[in-house]
Order: sequence, then C-alpha cells, then structure tokens
Amino acid sequence: QDKRLPSRAPTMTPLCFVLMPFGKKTTSDGRLVDFDAVYRQLIHPAICAAGLQALRADEEQVGGVIHKAMFERLILCEFAVADLTSANANVFYELGLRHAVRPHATQLLFAQGWGQLPFDVNLLRALPYTLDASGAPDPAALAGEVAALSQKLRDARHAEADSPVYQLLEGFPDIARLKTDVFRERVDYAETLKTALAQARASHQLAAIDQVAAQLGDVALADAGVVVDVLLSYRALSAWAQMVDWVGKMSPPLRASTLVREQLGLALNRAGRSEEAERVLLDVIKQRGASSETCGILGRVYKDRWQARLREGRAIEAAGVLKLAIAEYLRGFEADWRDAYPGVNAVTLMEMQETPDPRQAELLPVVRYAVARRMASGQPDYWDYATQLELAVLARDLIGAQTALADALARRREPWEGETTAKNLQFIIDARHPRGEDCGWMHALVAALRA
Repeated sequence: QDKRLPSRAPTMTPLCFVLMPFGKKTTSDGRLVDFDAVYRQLIHPAICAAGLQALRADEEQVGGVIHKAMFERLILCEFAVADLTSANANVFYELGLRHAVRPHATQLLFAQGWGQLPFDVNLLRALPYTLDASGAPDPAALAGEVAALSQKLRDARHAEADSPVYQLLEGFPDIARLKTDVFRERVDYAETLKTALAQARASHQLAAIDQVAAQLGDVALADAGVVVDVLLSYRALSAWAQMVDWVGKMSPPLRASTLVREQLGLALNRAGRSEEAERVLLDVIKQRGASSETCGILGRVYKDRWQARLREGRAIEAAGVLKLAIAEYLRGFEADWRDAYPGVNAVTLMEMQETPDPRQAELLPVVRYAVARRMASGQPDYWDYATQLELAVLARDLIGAQTALADALARRREPWEGETTAKNLQFIIDARHPRGEDCGWMHALVAALRA
C-alpha cells in the first residue's frame, strides 16, 4: 500500500475563481469592453502575484449553460474575483451563489465610468479600474491597479466576512464539525450509490466501497457529493491509506476545500504519516485561520506523537509534544466555544501532566456548559455524549459516566468513534493509577466502548 501513496502531501495553491464576461461585451451606455484583455492584463497577473491560481468562470461553461462542474468550482474555490462591469446577468447570478456559501474572500471590481452598477451591489465595496478608449485596461494605470487587486486578495486571507448574508445573519452557518458529520445527509446524489455506500459501511465491506468508487470513472469529473461520501465511507472503515489515495484523485477545487484537507490530515496521521498530516493542517490554518475542527485534528496529531515518544522512551521530548497538543486543542476551543470537542481533549490531556495544570479547573465548567448548550439547541450526537462521559470521568462521577456511556453507545455510528473515546479514558487511567486511585470502574467503561 505504501508504494501506491505519494511520498509527501504537497501544499495546495489556493484557487481563485474569476466571475466575468468573456470576449467583448457592451455596457449600459453602449461602449465595448474587452474583457479578455481585462482578464489577461489585470486580473490574472494580480491573482498570480497574490500567490493564487486563477480559474476563469467562462472556461467552465458549455453552450452558455452553468453546469455542475461550474457550481462545484464556484462554491469550493477559496477565493473569487467578480467583475461587475456591464452588469452581466450570469456574473450576478454566480455572485449571489458565492455570497450564499462563502463568508469572505470574494473581491468585487468594476470599470470606473463605464456603465452604471445596479443599486443592490452599488453599496458593496468594489475596487475600480480604468479602461482606455479601446475598452482595454489603461496602460498608464495598469501597474498600480494590478498591485491594488493583488493586495486586496492577500488581505482577504484574514479579512472579516464580505458576504452580506454572513454579515447580517448571526451564527450562519453551522460549526465546522457538524458540517463534516452531516455532510452525507445534505447532499443530493444517485440513490443507488447512496444506498450502496450505506450498506458497505454497515457491513464493514471495504470491497463494496471500492466497487462504488470504481463506478465513478474520472473522479475529478464526478459529483462532489458522491466523491466526499466515498471519502467518509473509507473513514468509517478506518481505511486511511485509501482515503489518502482518494483525495489525490479529486478535482483541484474539491481537493483544496477545507473539509477535504482536514480529512486528509486525519487520514495521514492515522496512516502513520504524522509530519505530512501536520503540514497539511498547518497549511489550512495559515490560509483559512484557526477553527475548532482543524485545530482539533492537529491536536490529535500531536497527541498521537506524544504517545509515540513515550513508547520510544523519549520522555523529555514527549512532555514538550504534550504541551503542543494541549495548546492546539485550546486554540480550537477558543476559535469556537460552541464546539466542546477540542475543549474536552484539552482538559483531559492536562490530567496527563506531572504538575497539575491550573487551567483545567477553569476550563472544566466552560466545556461542560458548551456541550450542555449544544445538546439543548439541537439533536445530540455521539460526540456530545462522549464529551459528557469524559467530563464525568474527570469529575470521578460514576453514575454520570454510566448514563453518558449508554447514551453515547446508542448513537455511535462508526467503530473508530468509540475507540477514540476509549483511548482518552485510558489516558486518564494511566495517569491516575500510579497515584494510587481505584480505576476499576473506568476499565469497565473502556471495555464497553471497545466491545
């Protein structure tokens, strides 16, 4: 299997989708704009100077119809530039879709003095550029305008929401972990493939997932929902090598999406490729900022590395890696207090330190409140009850732990979920047993999770 996998996980160049007309089009005042020249001389150089890879929207159209691949690129590309000059209907339709699904990194621009912008977008922040009499970029202003657009794109890596939808609707959309966990339930694709993958997961038949994957043909052209469902089905069976291989077959926009890169980092780590997993996840954080999901997976990378250093007898180095794991879980929890997963991992690992960590006492009630609010606001899942289980064990609450265990087991979807919780409880046992504590009741919890 190792021979089939790439030697390292490459850093993905973020894609920038360009929404604009092509050829020469007439503005509302009857003048012609050479949009191909605008793209070639202004937009494309600015995108490249910002360290991004340009992908022009009209290159993805067939007969003027916006097709499936177009939607995938529009939604999944991390950055976008929309030229509003001439008030092209396709561009505005695409911009509306983009604003509905992407909170930030969509830069607007227009040719100043060439036609009138519609009122609904006239109030949005857009970068003006100048055209000469031929309708091409004005050479006298071109260098400065390329630099200005390039700087806007670089700034967009850390900017606040520029989509009116995300600016006006507080708490939209859901937190990252929930988007990953319910992804299969929110995509619409062929019912036969959906049923086949569900049966393969339920019966733990890796060959059946391989069979569905083979039916898709060129993965880069397949429906994104099916492609991600195959990825998560491999995850359900702990087929980590297959996950890594599958990501390599995806289209560049889908492969560059945060969800896929997070799952790639998880798979690389579970496949024993810790350094590559670390690079992938740090790259996501560098480009998109810290999130509870990304930092939670990176925390797991460091937690596994800590265990490996202990097995190798490198105790001093292990202590340093443990601090890295705690810090990463804390960063994830602070990025989104609603997601208790990284928070409970942080307080659990604090139990492993030789010197008691005073932050644990401060964080425990915060994590407890976070999971309580999450459970009160919707339908609790496995991880919510698993979090309650760990918190009860940390509090030495036998009755609370048994109740949470029963609820967690009733909602367990994939075997690796129970194993993950069992390992966390085992960490607590390993820390408390040398201190003379009776851990027999905790061993029973671990056994039930691994059954």
